[in-house]
Amino acid sequence: MATRPEDLIRRHRYTVDEYRRMGEAGILGEDDRVELIEGEVIEMAPIGTVHAGTVDYLVGVLLRGVGDRAIVRSQNPVALGSRSEPQPDLTLLQPRPDFYRSRHPTPADVFLVVEVADTTQRYDRQVKLPLYARHGIPEVWIVDLESNALHVFRDPSADGYRSEARVADLGAVPVKGIPGITVDLRALFG
Repeated sequence: MATRPEDLIRRHRYTVDEYRRMGEAGILGEDDRVELIEGEVIEMAPIGTVHAGTVDYLVGVLLRGVGDRAIVRSQNPVALGSRSEPQPDLTLLQPRPDFYRSRHPTPADVFLVVEVADTTQRYDRQVKLPLYARHGIPEVWIVDLESNALHVFRDPSADGYRSEARVADLGAVPVKGIPGITVDLRALFG
């Protein structure tokens, strides 16, 4: 039986606390584009102009759509257990008077996660989407900039999302966790 190279290497998997301490100690700087996924510090792709503009567009649309019924957060951490702290492009969160100044949101606080995928399509689908499902994030949107498509994932389980749909009508996209809220995304792809 052949030995796989990954079996020869012992990896240290970081906890969220260790990851945060690396930031406090200056090992990881504020400008470092990294996130903690399953104990590994993962370098994030640089943000291109189309990606940035799409995130900004979504921030504006979601702010108008949800009003004070949710907090719209852009590119900030969500605590998923003791070994993951991804930084989704957007999250819609339960309102809190402190705006999450005292702690990062957890899955119980999240209505929706949005990932804008251009060069990160495989990573978002194969790594982050299953992670979100395992931790019970109720709804994830992947904005596919390569195909100009919005994919909506709902009904999380330990094995992934049970429901996936490509949204055909971008004129009134519902946010499942906030009854009565729909957002008009007709200008999403320019």
